[in-house]
Amino acid sequence: MATLNLESSSSSSTPVAAPLGIARFQHTPYYCEENIYLLCKKLSEDGTAKPDGSDLFVVFISNEKNQIPLWHQRASHRADGVILWDYHVICVQRRKETSLPDLVWDLDSNLPIPSPLPTYVAETIRPSFQLFSEFQRVFRIVHAPIFLKSFASDRRHMKDPSGNWTATPPSYDVITAEDGTAHNLNEYMAMSSLDVVKSIGADAVDTALTQKLGVLVGESKLEEFFSQIPL
Repeated sequence: MATLNLESSSSSSTPVAAPLGIARFQHTPYYCEENIYLLCKKLSEDGTAKPDGSDLFVVFISNEKNQIPLWHQRASHRADGVILWDYHVICVQRRKETSLPDLVWDLDSNLPIPSPLPTYVAETIRPSFQLFSEFQRVFRIVHAPIFLKSFASDRRHMKDPSGNWTATPPSYDVITAEDGTAHNLNEYMAMSSLDVVKSIGADAVDTALTQKLGVLVGESKLEEFFSQIPL
């Protein structure tokens, strides 16, 4: 992922420090999709999530213009933490206890990790904030067990036309899908507001649980969608 220019008189000189607890996770700046891929694996392996990762969902955030504002981002130089990403990736963990809110894992946030979904939506997405249409966010929700089998990235999107890295890549090997696919990140990033589900119901949930590219949801329906997923 990459940042776009966002000027403000309220800018600060340095990005905010990482919240406590993030050190247990692999994190490479600007490679959020790989960070979340590894996070899902770790949460499943260390008992924080179900062993098969069935309570985890990978969420890609972007739009047709590849410019989405999110608040409380550590890479921001503004006092309010807002930044304009071309896309971003987070993980949402469904809680089996109905009295507890679902959790959001965002390794680029300066909010507590994890944060309750309602808090994250209110503080980072800010749906009540009036945005121009070109900044409206679309959410691609993919079930983690499918994502971990299907996702692939050879990091080609992080090179400029001359073949130079735009950000230092991770030291580990590139991620290849189980079927041998070398790169399909572009498929997850391609999204349009015209393709979002019109209503949240069993069909939308089933699509997220069974399809490689999941389902597209508008920002006003995000919390409602997760409330409909069976525990």
